[in-house]
Amino acid sequence: MGAYVLRRLMLLVPTLFGIILINFAVTQFAPGGPVEQMLAELRGQGNTTLGRLTGEGGGETRAPRPQDQVSGEGPRSTYRGARGLDPAVVAEIEKTFGFDRPATERFWEMITSYLRFDFGRSLFQDRPVVDLLLEKMPVSISLGLWSTLIIYFVSIPLGIRKAVRDGTRFDAWTSGVVLLGYAIPGFLFAILLVVLFAGGSFVQWFPLRGLTSSGSESWPFWQRAADYAWHMVLPTIALVVGGFAGLTMLTKNAFLDEINKQYVLTARAKGAGEGRVLYGHVFRNAMLLIIAGFPAAFIGILFTGALLVEIVFSLDGLGLLGFEAAIRRDYPVMFATLYIFTLLGLVMQIVGDISYTLVDPRIDFSARR
Repeated sequence: MGAYVLRRLMLLVPTLFGIILINFAVTQFAPGGPVEQMLAELRGQGNTTLGRLTGEGGGETRAPRPQDQVSGEGPRSTYRGARGLDPAVVAEIEKTFGFDRPATERFWEMITSYLRFDFGRSLFQDRPVVDLLLEKMPVSISLGLWSTLIIYFVSIPLGIRKAVRDGTRFDAWTSGVVLLGYAIPGFLFAILLVVLFAGGSFVQWFPLRGLTSSGSESWPFWQRAADYAWHMVLPTIALVVGGFAGLTMLTKNAFLDEINKQYVLTARAKGAGEGRVLYGHVFRNAMLLIIAGFPAAFIGILFTGALLVEIVFSLDGLGLLGFEAAIRRDYPVMFATLYIFTLLGLVMQIVGDISYTLVDPRIDFSARR
């Protein structure tokens, strides 16, 4: 198993490199980059902003150097938003964002920095990207962790129960409930929860924004923990309501497939109890499919499924940070989040493979050729 994990870790590096390279190449041809974004702002704000960038009007920013001057017919005029602007200003903006250098040089510098987990500074917030990620991480981890745990702890027992009572009224009405939850978009259900329970039109039992109350830093630990749980109730419910259906039906079908196999009939014929059959024989084989989907489920809930829920409940997490970075073409934040998400996704796939062997020791990946 150790050799298999080592091979997977070695494969992780070129996979991560290839993903970053493809996305970097795509952004080079995508319109509306940071230079174009700044040019659009300059054209909208007029000569006051231009004066600050060129050192006129008492601004602190230095004037462009002679070597920054470019001809109006030069490459800087290829920016559509640069029409009518001083070419020296365009050159200064390119230098500020690092776009005065070749793309290959910028990519190599980015990759070598990422190997040290140095993600640079945000282009538009002027803060280290690491600080932004660490600031938003607690929100996303809270939502992803609790949502994933609740979905698994509810869906797996429910799916097993549905498999045992397949075709009964219990199976029918529980299927209807979980499929109804799946059909309701998470953000729409979040709005409904706000209207009902967060002071929208009825009662205000739960807070509407944030993970903690104002001034909670000075409270005792138990009171802070209760306040945190109080804030997490509605966002977590909004995320998990649509997550039960897939895992519940997957668990049910996996157990039904195993229950009908010959070894189960043999175990029952030998007098094994129903609990022994389900959890001593069937569980180990049926859970392989469930474990296979865990990494994707965790990463999906943690990083992609919470964006609109974060907006509804005013939770400033990684989903909202990545969305705003993509809209503003804040490349350091975009590529840092892509790097972190991809790295975690690849690592979680390896964790999933290791979990296979923990559930069923008969599986030996190191024996594969």
